Amino acid sequence: MGMPFELNTLIVTKGNEVRQQGNQFTLKKDGYRLYPIDIPIEVRHTIESDYRATAKIQKVEWENNQTIITYQLLALHSSN
Repeated sequence: MGMPFELNTLIVTKGNEVRQQGNQFTLKKDGYRLYPIDIPIEVRHTIESDYRATAKIQKVEWENNQTIITYQLLALHSSN
């Protein structure tokens, strides 16, 4: 039996991101998701919203059918 997962090429926060310190955030997503690490990717509030920031994912954790990403915000393009 295989493990279902998604391959994501951008971060969609839906307002659930948590600031850790400075420009570092964590985000929990349901299910198992694979993200690119150590390269700049887009951050959006929703999949349909405008491109609002650039971030670099530093860590991806899978646990209890959840994915937890830790990322550093590199550039903010919109405050909303």
